[in-house]
Amino acid sequence: MSTGIVTLIGAGPGDPNLITVGGAAALAAADVVVYDRLAHPALLRHAPRAEKIYVGKKADQHAMKQDEINALLAERALAGQNVARLKGGDPFVFGRGGEEAEYVRERGIEFVIIPGVTSAIAAPAYAGIPVTHRDAASSFAVITGHERDDSRESGGRAAGQAEGRRRWDKIANAGDTLLFLMGVENLEEITTQLMAHGRSAETPVALVRWGTWAGHQKTLTSTLGGVVEAVRAAGFKAPAVTVVGEVVNLRERLRWFDRGALAGKRVIVTRAREQASGFVEMLRARYAEPIEFPLIRITSPSDNYAALDTAIGHLQSYQWVLFTSAPAVSHFFARLFAAGKDTRALSGVKVGVVGPATAAALKEFGVAADFRPEAATGAALAEELPGEIAGARILIPRAQEGEAALLQILTDRWAKPDEAAAYENVVDGEGAEEVRKRLAEGSVDIVTFTSSSTVKNFVAALEGAPLPADVKIACIGPSTAATATELLGRAPDILATEHTLDGLLTALENLA
Repeated sequence: MSTGIVTLIGAGPGDPNLITVGGAAALAAADVVVYDRLAHPALLRHAPRAEKIYVGKKADQHAMKQDEINALLAERALAGQNVARLKGGDPFVFGRGGEEAEYVRERGIEFVIIPGVTSAIAAPAYAGIPVTHRDAASSFAVITGHERDDSRESGGRAAGQAEGRRRWDKIANAGDTLLFLMGVENLEEITTQLMAHGRSAETPVALVRWGTWAGHQKTLTSTLGGVVEAVRAAGFKAPAVTVVGEVVNLRERLRWFDRGALAGKRVIVTRAREQASGFVEMLRARYAEPIEFPLIRITSPSDNYAALDTAIGHLQSYQWVLFTSAPAVSHFFARLFAAGKDTRALSGVKVGVVGPATAAALKEFGVAADFRPEAATGAALAEELPGEIAGARILIPRAQEGEAALLQILTDRWAKPDEAAAYENVVDGEGAEEVRKRLAEGSVDIVTFTSSSTVKNFVAALEGAPLPADVKIACIGPSTAATATELLGRAPDILATEHTLDGLLTALENLA
């Protein structure tokens, strides 16, 4: 059995978009991922097939001690597995990556280093603080906020030996900007030593907590002489990067990440995982924290496409095919191609769609919609379908449990609609326990619903617990809003004017 490789990957400071291309590729190729507390959970999705092992450390609470982590890396690699060691920030910037690399090399195991974006630079940047600026700082130094006494972990140092290496007379003037990592607990000593060695008590200071994490990042500004009391008064906790220097004064002019209506808002996204990524990225781009709670999973219908395959077999007998969702489009064409047909089978058949996303999905197959109503609802499609449709045969490939209004309105117009299940929405409550916990502790601001099914499944996932009154309800359209009002006991706070994801996002920005 061949030995695996250990890849030490810098996860970046928190924002999952800051993972490098190389880091994401290494995660995808890994058999096992050993990850830290400061690695964003979303990064684990780059490793869908890998076993995930959490080894995070928080103050004196260690999921696994360092010598145990070292042994784990070696054990898995010697067993022939490719090991991804995912570390917050950069592995070689106070990340103990050097120690882990030494350990596996001593045991004949090859390793690869993939650097990451360090929080020393990224956290201040996300707070609007450049570490250098031509008018304020031409140098910076990165310093550990404390030296650990590892005598009880690895036996490599005597107590206090590492701490004695720090020369405060050198550190105080090591750069125009000083950046301390892991220094919140030791802040009083840091500030005292800096002032004792020449730094003015009026020197600007900022602490950036959970830097680059949407929904979590907090910034506190003060002075070297006043920051300890300010931190105590605010209850400011680790993890945080401490910035000392004139560049802190640039924050109000350059802040960007914590600006805007959605900045810092914690938003539950209930769309199916297959459909949620675009909306999640929209929220992240506006510096919100999306909480993915995919209450719907898209699967094949219970009749295994029997009705849809039958309809595709005599497609030319229909005058219209109507699509009310992007998944309906993709499943319809998958069955069309499976039947040995192509888009020419739609020759002479008109196509109607609901919403721009459905129209875009149709366009991907080289077909342009003949009609799309201005309002993105099934009811609008049925009411406004042009021409004389009395007696017209209309095929509607859609979710197995579609809304009744579309069929009823077409029937009232004397059309002959046939619905065929193209897919089924099934309950996917993964993460329900975590969402219930977050709701109970008050760490959710908005919950979004994009269909009646998401509302129903959300209520089921709450298991009888009420939705807190201060959590805003946002709905994509009127039918979803009606279901939310019925099942959640109050009308939505936010309703999209345009019944699309873009419209929902606009409504969130206007009313958040």
